[in-house]
Amino acid sequence: MSPERYQRIRDVLAKRQTDLTVCLENVHKPHNVSAIVRTCDAIGIHRVHTVWEEKYKLRGGTAMGSQQWVRVDNHDNISDAIGNLKSQGMQVLVTHLSDSAVDFRDVDYTKPTAVLFGQEKYGVTDEAIAMADQDIVIPMVGMVQSLNVSVAAALVLYEAQRQRQIAGCYDTQHLPEDECQRMLFEGGFPRLQKLCVRKGLPYPPIDEHGQIAASDDWWQQMQLSAAAVAALQADEAAG
Repeated sequence: MSPERYQRIRDVLAKRQTDLTVCLENVHKPHNVSAIVRTCDAIGIHRVHTVWEEKYKLRGGTAMGSQQWVRVDNHDNISDAIGNLKSQGMQVLVTHLSDSAVDFRDVDYTKPTAVLFGQEKYGVTDEAIAMADQDIVIPMVGMVQSLNVSVAAALVLYEAQRQRQIAGCYDTQHLPEDECQRMLFEGGFPRLQKLCVRKGLPYPPIDEHGQIAASDDWWQQMQLSAAAVAALQADEAAG
């Protein structure tokens, strides 16, 4: 991995927000899911949560590779998902028009926050609404009273980013170093990472220059010759 790529990844990881996330309940169109994940990456969200009646794959073209940098946790049902989020001390907001709903800009997103978005046609379920802490709405004055779910997510998340930047939330690294090391290896050495998984070996540490700092024993278990190692590292650095 080149020093430039190492520093780029480090800078991104340093701004990851571990206490801001989204939960997608049966958002079933792959291009919407992928677009939301792409926005999450841009905002600095580290992990998103999903609940699907069927499992869908992210559409790589729309996500623009961001699915590599945003972790996705799948839950069997919305009760488990919201319970998991609340156990982390997060306020759970749901996009839902109701008498108690507030303008999405009037919420304090500097608190640990999860924003719940529902299925494209029917929205969130009654169970999700009942479990959420606050309904939020995006004010509209047109004939249509709903936005595409990926557009709605972008609006809400950029308001969260705005508030967090003002509060200095991006100035301190929140992501644990072991997770940073894992993502540095996966993002900086994708070919070696696949080989590592195939052989069932632990990921090696990455040093401050972006190079693998593994023991001789680890390299021996990888069963790569010195020439093969040099070629792979040069290939990764060039990529």
